[in-house]
Amino acid sequence: MLRAVAFDLDETLALTASDREALLRTAAKEADVPFTFDRQDYRDAHREHSGTESRRPVFDALVDGDADAITHAYREAIGGALEPAADAVETVADLRERYHIGLLTDGPDETQRDKLRRLGWTDHFDAVVVTGAIGAPKPDRDAFATLCEKLGTEPGETAYVGDDPERDVAGAAAAGLLPIQVLYDGGPDVHPAAAGTIRRTELATLPAVLEEVGGDGADDA
Repeated sequence: MLRAVAFDLDETLALTASDREALLRTAAKEADVPFTFDRQDYRDAHREHSGTESRRPVFDALVDGDADAITHAYREAIGGALEPAADAVETVADLRERYHIGLLTDGPDETQRDKLRRLGWTDHFDAVVVTGAIGAPKPDRDAFATLCEKLGTEPGETAYVGDDPERDVAGAAAAGLLPIQVLYDGGPDVHPAAAGTIRRTELATLPAVLEEVGGDGADDA
């Protein structure tokens, strides 16, 4: 029986209203730094250099200029473009009446927590794990183990809801959690390890999906 439900943040509960490469261009212009890289370059540098607190190591690897300035400008650009997915707030509140609720998100600690502050979500979760702070990005098993430890649940009692097939779905399954894959138009196919799926535009139906694949919530949640 499920006792906890945890979520990915970016592209699951929170979306950016603008194209990420456009936001990078905006940040470079604001910081007066030449835009000599693209979104894929940024993603590659993020995987290799992501810091524990901020994106500074990423931009150190990308720009020949003021990495501090573009780090700050990009955080502001992302924060200004961030918005909740449809029904995300209501769905989390509904589930919290029946389950312990967690968040497991990749990225630097200060960056991801800043997103929660901007969204007004600092009190929405019983446990928040930012992988930059623990040095174990998804799909590392330690990321999911830390999440369960903070929730006070066993992996088999915990569902994890996310959009990325490898990091979220395969990672959660390998760690013993029940993975629910979030689908969206133009997104990846369903991963074979997914215990269930949900459209990102239909998050309000998640309670029913969870009951179908994992049983009703525990009485002491």
